[in-house]
Amino acid sequence: MDLSSCRPLYPFKSHWLDVQGHRYHYLDEGAGDPILLVHGNPTWSFFFRRLITELRDSYRVIAVDHIGCGPSDKPGDGDYPYCLERRVDDLEALVDHLQLGDNLTFGVHDWGGMIGMACALRRPERVRRLVVFNTAAFHLPPGKSLPWRLSILRNLTTLATPLVRGFNAFSYLATHMACVTPLPADVSRAYRAPYDSWANRIATLRFVQDIPLSPHDRSYALVRWVEDHLYQLRHLPMLICWGERDFVFDADFLVGWRTRFPEAVVHTFPTAGHYVLEDAGDQICPLVHAFLDAHPSPAPSAVPVLLDTAQGPRP
Repeated sequence: MDLSSCRPLYPFKSHWLDVQGHRYHYLDEGAGDPILLVHGNPTWSFFFRRLITELRDSYRVIAVDHIGCGPSDKPGDGDYPYCLERRVDDLEALVDHLQLGDNLTFGVHDWGGMIGMACALRRPERVRRLVVFNTAAFHLPPGKSLPWRLSILRNLTTLATPLVRGFNAFSYLATHMACVTPLPADVSRAYRAPYDSWANRIATLRFVQDIPLSPHDRSYALVRWVEDHLYQLRHLPMLICWGERDFVFDADFLVGWRTRFPEAVVHTFPTAGHYVLEDAGDQICPLVHAFLDAHPSPAPSAVPVLLDTAQGPRP
């Protein structure tokens, strides 16, 4: 994997944390209150590059790369479980390692919404603010089905494996379908750069296969736990920036967020898709900066619960 061609667009210093024998990559730029940016699939920390540049003069901005993504290690199935709970464990290990304290802001996109919110709920007292981009932290809205493209990749392993791992179809199609405005060629190549071989594309498939749709799926219980405990974060300032032309996280998911967080500040972008920071980054980055500046004081303590939910359900 050679990311040298990405450096003009991604001029940040790499940092690494060993998580149970695997190198977990992250960026750590600037100083001040920490902002933790959590990406989804099939992106990597590159997705947040413009937001990092916008915020690092005023805040400490950390952007992770999940195991199997970006420059992080890409172990085989026998060495890493590629499931939601382990993703949350990894992120929590980084938060503890960096000693980010109790003034933490989460910025989340796609799978990063579920991973980030699960991490936040393990110790909600340390979270100050939430910034949300086209994502979910709850099960599919009532009556909604998984889009057929994702359903094929999730359920038809014999077809999905050669498509995703052999031809990099998921990452390639995302760079064409997740934006309304076509990406410049160098940006499109940078998104796909970490996923340059069969072995290095493992996470892009395993993320889709880990989407929980029934109680029998291994990540279903953790998603239910997060959904049931989101109320513990309702008192926090929240900014939602939403691309309206997202065929996965569409208006129904935005309703889900608004219902659970009625006080959230919401900005929608009619000409933006799933990669909302690509289509509307010039508008969104200053909005995020202004939102953070407008909420500088620590949030009240989280609502206490009697149940020991510090770690969420365990298998």
